Formats: sequence, C-alpha cells, structure tokens
Amino acid sequence: MTRIEEIFCQRTARSAARAVAAQAVMPGGDTRAAAYHLPYPLTIERGEGPFVHDVDGNRYVDLVNNYTSLVHGHAYPPIVEAICSAAKHSTAWAARCDGQVELATLLAARVASVDKLRFTNSGTEAAMLAMQIARAATGRAKILMARHGYHGSHEDTEIGLIGMEGPRTYLAEFGNVESFECALREHGHEIACVLLEPVMGSAGMVPAPAGFLAAVEKAAHRAGALFILDEVICFRLATGGAQSLHGITPDLTMFGKLIGGGLPVGAVGGRDDLLALTDPGKGMMFVSGTFNGNPVTTAAGVVSVHELTADRIDAMSRHADALRAGLERAAARCSLPLSVNQAGSLLNIFFTTEPPAATIVRTDHEQMRLFHLAALNRGVFLAPRGMIVLSTVVTDAIVEGVLECLHAAFADLAAEIL
Repeated sequence: MTRIEEIFCQRTARSAARAVAAQAVMPGGDTRAAAYHLPYPLTIERGEGPFVHDVDGNRYVDLVNNYTSLVHGHAYPPIVEAICSAAKHSTAWAARCDGQVELATLLAARVASVDKLRFTNSGTEAAMLAMQIARAATGRAKILMARHGYHGSHEDTEIGLIGMEGPRTYLAEFGNVESFECALREHGHEIACVLLEPVMGSAGMVPAPAGFLAAVEKAAHRAGALFILDEVICFRLATGGAQSLHGITPDLTMFGKLIGGGLPVGAVGGRDDLLALTDPGKGMMFVSGTFNGNPVTTAAGVVSVHELTADRIDAMSRHADALRAGLERAAARCSLPLSVNQAGSLLNIFFTTEPPAATIVRTDHEQMRLFHLAALNRGVFLAPRGMIVLSTVVTDAIVEGVLECLHAAFADLAAEIL
C-alpha cells in the first residue's frame, strides 16, 4: 500500500466500515459505476454550496457536482425552497402539473431547435425515447454513434461505450467527419439516427472540432437519418445549449442533469412533427413513466434553468480557465506531465504530455488513481477519472484554495512515482 492509500484509509475509517456493510446488500458495495473507485468510495452525509462532508467529518470542495447535474452546487436555497413548496402538495399525481408546462416552455424558449418536449426520468431514458422516435419516424432500426461515446445505460449505446458494434449499433470516430460519412454511405439505409455529444464526456471532455457536428448533421440527413444531439452534460455551456455555439439545429435534443435541479430527470425536445409521434391522443407511440415531469422535479428544474444565466456561465468558464492554468503550473513545478481538456466549465486532466484521442482507454491509469486519492486526502473531491465540473457557487477564493490543495496532491503523487 502506498503512503497516499494509507492516509486515505486512516482518514476515512467510517467510510470503510460503510463499504463493508454495503457489500452485503449491493454488488461491489455500490450502485453507480461512475462513482466507484478503489479501495472504496466515500460515504457522503451532506453537502452545502461548493462543499460535501463525509461520515468521518472530512470536508471537500466538490469538483464533481454529481457529474454536472448540480450546476448551482448543493442545497442551493432557491431550489430547496422550490422543492419544499412543491412537496407540500404531494410528490406526484397521475395528471399534468403546472411545473411541466413551465419547464418545457423555458427550455423551448432557450433552445431554438425545440418546438415541443417530453419528459423522462433520466438521461438514459431520454436516449431510449429519442431512439424510439427516430425508429418510428424512419422505419429503420439501427443507430450510429461515436466509438467510446456514452448516451446512457442502454444496451444499444453501452456497447458503443466499450468500443464495440452490435446488432443495432454502428460506430464511427469522434471528430472524424469522413468516418461518419463512410458509415452513412455504407449503412445509411439501415440507420434511423446519429447520436453525438458536443463534448465527449466519457472520453475525458473532448470538445467536438469546429464544423464536425454540422458536417455529420448534413451527412445524416443525406442518408435519411435523424440527427440527435446529446446535451445532457453540455446544456450548461450556453443559455441556448452547446448547439447554439456550433450553429446547428438537431432534429432531436436530449436533456438531463441540470434541468432537474439535482433530482432525477431527462427530456427529449425537437421538431413538432417528430414529437407528435409521442402524442397520446394520436396513438402512434405509447410513452409513459410514473414520475415523468413530476411536480417536485419540475419545480426544482425551473429554478435551476432560470438561474443559469449567461453571466453565470461566463463566470464558471473564467474559473475553469484559472483552474486549468494553475493546474498546469503546479504539475510542472512537481515535474509531472499534465494535459487538460476543457469545454467551458467542464475539464478533464491526464498525466500525459498531450490529451489522448477520443477514447476511454488510458495509459495513465495508476497515476490518476493515486492522484484522485491524494486530492481527496487534501480536501478536493474530483471524479476518479480526473473529470472536474464547476458550479455557479464557486468563487475566486475557492479556486485559489483548490489550487493550493492540488499542488500539494501533485507533490504527494510525485513522491510516490518519481
């Protein structure tokens, strides 16, 4: 065991005990693969603003923010107030609530490609619904996505995450227009839709090259396929979503994460004629869900989206710029190779001189594993794969404090591996 691991275990004895208890009732003691890491994940008992606290009493600056969903940090007072107010009148009922209409109206007003919208309970469900609509609209069964892309825990998309094609899934290379055009020329008659992210999160926040999304959109339409943009993590990049930055108009857009204000949510928005396929009055598709658009989630979502202003988006990006520059300086002082992918308030670090291509395969796994634990030991909570997500409640002082802590974590890592 390294010194970094020893310190982690010493500081988190209660989390270790919770891990043993959890393993008795959950495979691996966890229920969420992305948050799992060795020797065991922390057990967090509360969060407020930019901080989380574990069961051992340790406080961390949260640079995960529930993988982009907590754009305003933890227990954001206006969201808490909205949740409590809504919950007083029940958490769900089998009829429409005003919050559904308000949140859908807000999203349609912000995103130019969205005429109408339908809610789900997660980004995964949004992907499933988007594919279902595309298959109904085109009469085709297969999808095309980026190799190692991620569009939720569904068999047609998860197989693409691990880099394999499947019975209903074709793959092309992210950022490579020719690769997508070739797949569409060869298999276009089978392909119902192309799914893409503006920033490939699973591969380490790889931004789409300029012109890539627009070119793939045109190729999809030439083949008679729909173009679906996954904005689940990227909607935070602009008030009109990342699509407004790329100048594209997808047929369908997937939403999730921040539009629920920290509660489970998903949605599909797009052209009126496509969403009409889900109209229960027309009987073309049966789309339902017990908690779709429930009053508590939509009340929280209205506040979350409404308060994500252009000024706050710009401030998060400025803080991310400062964090990136500071991390690069700190790593250099410790003689560690470091590269950083960044898209606005989304970052991912790598212990390599250049960021890798759009892939989930990494050569710096051991360095990243130890640095993640070293960062936790220093009071910084980031994703095990090096992903960093900022929130609107981060301040200049917090960024400065994080850089001091991570400089120390870099030094801890250097002492182990150099």
